[in-house]
Formats: sequence, structure tokens, C-alpha cells
Amino acid sequence: MTRFSAAAEDVAKRLRDGMAGGVLSFPLTSFREDGGLDLAAYRAYLTAQLASAPGAVFPACGTGEFFSLDEDEYRAVVGATVEIADGRLPVVAGIGYGWAQALRFARIAEEAGADAALVLPHYLVAAPQDGLVEQLRRIASGTSLPLIAYQRGQVAFTADSLRRIAEIPTVIGLKDGHSDLDRLQRLTFAAPDDFLFFNGASTAEIQARAYATVGVPAYSSAVHAFAPEIANAFFAALRDGDDAGVTELLRDFYVPLVELRDRVPGYAVSLVKAAARLRGLPVGRVRAPLTDPGPDDLGALAKVLDDGLKVVGAVRPSD
Repeated sequence: MTRFSAAAEDVAKRLRDGMAGGVLSFPLTSFREDGGLDLAAYRAYLTAQLASAPGAVFPACGTGEFFSLDEDEYRAVVGATVEIADGRLPVVAGIGYGWAQALRFARIAEEAGADAALVLPHYLVAAPQDGLVEQLRRIASGTSLPLIAYQRGQVAFTADSLRRIAEIPTVIGLKDGHSDLDRLQRLTFAAPDDFLFFNGASTAEIQARAYATVGVPAYSSAVHAFAPEIANAFFAALRDGDDAGVTELLRDFYVPLVELRDRVPGYAVSLVKAAARLRGLPVGRVRAPLTDPGPDDLGALAKVLDDGLKVVGAVRPSD
């Protein structure tokens, strides 16, 4: 017998099936040149993204600049995602800040028709384990949405805390961004068998093989936001045990991308958006406090992108 609520069990099954067959898509949010939300552009961009058959879509999360969206913009982005997804795959919306504000976003996402919510790390302060558990309990008590906890930055659960949050009937999984595989292995052993785990490391493909060895094969793909051909080729190679294919993509594309990403804080999002623009995708620029890459880094990004596309037999539009 499942420990989840009926609704949570349904979403967990859809996510489990989806992540077995495709990458988890974290779409960018489209902005105009003046910084305003460009919802028409977002709709066009997302339609193209979903055509590449991801396993699930996570709007308004880190890659989607959740931290810079107001509530009306958030409502529009999540609502558009639900409409375009049209029940074909799960929609998991980002929520965050303290539990009271996270609940405001959760209720908006629920009203918009999202299937679940990813609870992004709370704002600013470090907190003891009891507080991390209580944060999720408070959110769960105020929304019927199934929740996925996200440990990153100041949020890191112990095995005991993992057991406690797994007792909440609407908490269905954990996304890990710490890449501490010793700790993560302990968490997988502490969790119930039906609990979902996700590799949420930056440019998660770099560590996908290592995560899989501790029982966490599912991962989020920022690369899917601008080069689904590359993301899907890597996923297929990893799934099919094609070590040569995995190694080639890591060597010729992912490692150079990460080396470029590490040059400037915030490039984990800024480079993704710049690469999408290089592909002719209507995403616009990042919002402050992020900054777009300068000419030198943009040139380096174009080369990395071209090299990756060449591996999978694709090209980007000419200028």
C-alpha cells in the first residue's frame, strides 16, 4: 500500500514513468528588451521545447528565473505551461522563499492547474534540521499539491530528516544539488521505496553516471532549454549503456560548457539563455541581478555549442 495521498501517488507515477523515458525540462522564461515578461514568446518557445518529448516540465524554477518573477508573472507562466502541456506530461512549478510566501506561490500554481511543486531552498538564512522539516510541513498543510523538496545551498537534509519529510503524505521526492554522493546514498537508504530522487546538480549530465551508481538516474537538464538534440542524445546514450557516446558528449561539449559556466557567478542561467538566443529561440535576456555574457564569453559559448551540435549531427542558425 502506498503511503502517498491518492493525488500524490498519481503524480509520482506519472513522474516516475516520464523520467524513465526522457530528460526533465526546466524552461527559460522569456523577457522583452525592456525586461517585461513576453508571454507570447514564452508560449512559442515552450511549444518547441515540448515537441522534443521531455519526461516532465518544471516552469518558473531556477533556470526559469523564479527569483525574479512577481506573482502575476508567475501565474501567467505556470498557466501558459499547463495550457500548452495539455495533460501530456507532468507540470511541476517552482515555489520558494519562506513557507508563507511559498504557500502563496503554491496556491497560484494549484489554481493554474500545475500537477506538483518543487520547493526551492528558502531565503537567506541557515536553519536547523527541525526547521527544514517544519518548513515542508507548513507548506504541505496549506496546499494539496504534491511537493518535491530541493536540497541545495543552505538546505541539506540528514537521513533522519529525510525519514520525517517522507512521512508527509504529499511529499513525493527530493531533488539534490549538493552532489555529496556519500550523503545522498544514505538518504536513498533512509527513504521509502516509492520516494523519488532527482539529480539537480548544475549541468547535471556531468555527474549523471555517478548519481546513477547510488540509485539516482533521473536528472534535470538545463541543456534541454537550448539544445534538446544534445540533451536527448546524452540521455539515450546513458540509458542504453553507450559509454563511448556519453564520454564523447562529456568531453566535446559538457566539460567545455561547465568550464565556461564557472567563469562568472550566475552563468548557470545566463549562459543557458545566451545559448538559446544563439539558436534563435525567443527568450530575451536575463533579469538583474544576473548579467548576460560579454562578447568574448559569447564567442566561446558559440564554439562550445557548435561543437556539441556537431557531435549529434545538428547545426544552429547562421547569423
